[in-house]
Amino acid sequence: MKLYYSPGVCSLASHIVLREAGLPFAPVRVDLNTHTFDDGANYYAINQHGYVPLLELGDGQRLTEGPAIMQYVADRVPEKKLAPAWGTMERYRLVEWLAFISSELHRNFGPLFNPAMPDDVREYHCKRVLDRFQWVDRQLDGKTYLVGDTYTVADAYLFVVANWGKLVGVDLGDFKNLNALLDRVSSRAAVEEALKIEGLI
Repeated sequence: MKLYYSPGVCSLASHIVLREAGLPFAPVRVDLNTHTFDDGANYYAINQHGYVPLLELGDGQRLTEGPAIMQYVADRVPEKKLAPAWGTMERYRLVEWLAFISSELHRNFGPLFNPAMPDDVREYHCKRVLDRFQWVDRQLDGKTYLVGDTYTVADAYLFVVANWGKLVGVDLGDFKNLNALLDRVSSRAAVEEALKIEGLI
């Protein structure tokens, strides 16, 4: 398999999950500014959308969208318990969290990376992000991870998105439960390995 990624963006979550799974894969870096590879080849030839992540399977099929990729990888190694079994309520809770992180956190962070964003629009998105993280913090009260006591792909995704706060000036320091979870995730060997490979530590 090949994982097409760009350092520090949402593809980092898929990168972490692949390392947690222990499946063999080759990480392939994409420059999202030029949509090219290190050798100058055009990434659009691989993915017409031009974004990451993209997982290329051994048979040549290509899978896009982080939540789909992470669940695919988790289901290849059910013994790792990176995702609950399909048909269980816990699996639908996982899907619920992945959808929330994607639509309510990831999406609202996006505009904050635009340096030309007007101050009033920036303030609006900062408030939305903080409101939603406050809600996440409340949901984590008394829990070790998002889906109970077991680390899942949703925790990897939340870890990546929450760490964008440091890059755009959104201070999440007041959220005790959230930060406890982020500390637990950051201490995992697969997370450290993915961060090193992407040049983030």
